[in-house]
Amino acid sequence: SSVPEADRPRQQLTAHSVEHDDVNIVAVNDPFIEPHYAAYMLKYDSTHGQFKGDIEVKGNDLIVNGKTVRFYMERDPGNIPWAETGAYYVVESTGVFTTTEKAKAHLKGGAKKVVISAPSADAPMFVMGVNNETYKSDIE
Repeated sequence: SSVPEADRPRQQLTAHSVEHDDVNIVAVNDPFIEPHYAAYMLKYDSTHGQFKGDIEVKGNDLIVNGKTVRFYMERDPGNIPWAETGAYYVVESTGVFTTTEKAKAHLKGGAKKVVISAPSADAPMFVMGVNNETYKSDIE
């Protein structure tokens, strides 16, 4: 695959949000690439094929089907102003911040919950259809 595995969850979530109204992507952080390359990878996904929507880059933001998605390139997730973007949930898919302590840095910027999409040494793991009913909203 020409797409790094760390980017796969973000691309799948972004593509899903374009086709469905249940998810609204307001911001993305990728400390490893710039917005033009992110747009290219979303447009030409090696697994799912060509993206059906419109993607462009305006400054440091992605415009996906007319919706602005703030694009950050922060290596420290504590510096990302999630609250300013209206982000409530953050999906941590860089593969770097996979422990509870490291992922909590997103909360400094105003995120309310962080979902780690990679295996974690200490965060609880939930799998849809297996144990998702055990999730409680007060889990940190």
